[in-house]
Order: sequence, then C-alpha cells, then structure tokens
Amino acid sequence: MTGNGADRMKISRSKRKDNLAGYAFISPFIIGFFCFTVIPMGASLFLSFTSYDLFTAPKWIGLDNYKEMFTGDEKYWQSLKVTFTYVLAGVPLRLGFALFIAVILNNAAKGTAIYRTLFYLPSIIGGSVAVAIMWRNIFGNDGVINALLFFVGIDQKILWYQDPTSALWTLILLSVWQFGSSMLIFLAGLKNIPASYLEAASVDGATRVQRFFKITLPMLTPIIFFNLVMQTISAFMTFTPAYIISKGEGGPLDGTLLYSLYLFQRAFNYFQMGYASAMAWIMLIIVGLITLILFKTSSYWVHYESKEE
Repeated sequence: MTGNGADRMKISRSKRKDNLAGYAFISPFIIGFFCFTVIPMGASLFLSFTSYDLFTAPKWIGLDNYKEMFTGDEKYWQSLKVTFTYVLAGVPLRLGFALFIAVILNNAAKGTAIYRTLFYLPSIIGGSVAVAIMWRNIFGNDGVINALLFFVGIDQKILWYQDPTSALWTLILLSVWQFGSSMLIFLAGLKNIPASYLEAASVDGATRVQRFFKITLPMLTPIIFFNLVMQTISAFMTFTPAYIISKGEGGPLDGTLLYSLYLFQRAFNYFQMGYASAMAWIMLIIVGLITLILFKTSSYWVHYESKEE
C-alpha cells in the first residue's frame, strides 16, 4: 500500500507539472484575452451608462445615452440606414463576384496561379489608407473614371462625391473590389467537389449551367454560408474607406456616414465616450442578432453532404 501510495503521489506531481507547463504555454493568450478583450469590454459596458469626456471622471446617467440614441439623434438612424444599405448591397455583390471569378479560375490552365495571386492582392492592401486615397482620386472630378467616360463620349463630368447615393456606391464598389479572400475560400470549396459528380451529370446530358446550379452551387452552400457570415460581420465594421473618402465627415448629406464612422465622431470629435460606448454595444447586439438569424435560417438552404436525413 505504501508503494502504491508513493506511486500515486509521483503520478499526481507529474500531472501537476504537466498542467503547469500547459498553463505557462497558454498564459500569453489568457493574459492578452483578459487585458485586451474582457476588461475593455467590461469598461465599455460601464461607460455606456455614463457621461464621459475623457478629461473628467465618468458620471453615471443610467439609460440616458440609449434614450438619446433611439429618440433624439437623427444622425444615429441615418448611420444605421447607410450601414445597412452598404451591407445589403455590398456583401451579395462581393460574394457573387468572388464566386464568379473562382469558377473561372477553377482549372489547371497555364497562368491560373498568377491570376489567383493578382486577384487576391486587393484583399491584402484593400483596407489601407493608401488604397482609400487612391479610390477617392479615381472617382474624383478629374479622376480615371471621368476620364474613361469622356473617352467613350460622355463629356459631362459626374460629381461622384457630391451626391449621397453615388458617394455611397463608391464605397460599395471598393468593398466589391476586395473580393480576394472570399475567392480563395470558394476556390478551395470548388476543389473539394468530386469530379465524378460533374462527369456523371455531363454524361446524362446536363449543360454547364445545369451542372452549376444542380451540383456545384448546392455543394458550395456551406462555403457560401461561411463567407456570408464573415463578410457581413466585416462589412459592419468598415471604417477606413468611409473616413478617408469623406474626409472624416460622412458626407455629402451624411450619405457615407457609416455606423463606425459616426461612433468615431461621437467619441473623438465630440468627446462623448459614454455615448460612443453605448453605440458600440448596440452594434454588437445588431451583429449578434443578424448572425443568429443567418445560423437559424441556414438549415433551409445550406446542404451538408454528411448530414443525416
């Protein structure tokens, strides 16, 4: 019994050492998670119930920030409208274009790898300040777009940034241009579709269009769902293009006032950090609800090959 007890104590000490080693390895993540995620989120939640200008101590005001947001701030509702327009128009166009390019590149033709790399590059640099400045100049009064329109016979310059609708569409087109990451994920999904399925359908007389809609598209629905969720969340967080193209104002007539940009204005232009924190939590709830809806409705259109009937 004494020997067995000693052995158990040795095993116990060995397990403790292993556990300590494991905790030591994951400690950077745990420390970073609490310091840069949990604590800031808790502080933000507290500040959302206060009046705080960064220079004086927070003053507890309860639900006043939320009341003002929903009942007394017209710009808030405008920012929601602009953001939902941006997401509902930009995400489907971006995914549709990414899928279109992925289908074209899904072959072993010479030079395909180079094209894949070139198409992916905008996604790497797309969120930068330099690209936003370039995009603003492209659609400027003397930019490339107006020069091309003049070349095809349209003499009158289009003032893209003086109309709220056209200004917002420049942002949407920029988001569509950054389709590379979605394209690569679609390519991976296309590579996983068994060639035998397509060959069998071809032998049965199915055209390319029929094979795409009857075989390729249904088998890609899990990939489409993943891209849809990720790109929707990313679209709600868009900030840099709107800030640079509108020069931080969200104009004209608040036509490019995305939610994140308005949050930034309230926090750092007007020093209303409590109000901005309340906006951040409402956006978290909105994105969470939309993601939940996507997951709940996925059972009606997402098809998994291994799913049991």
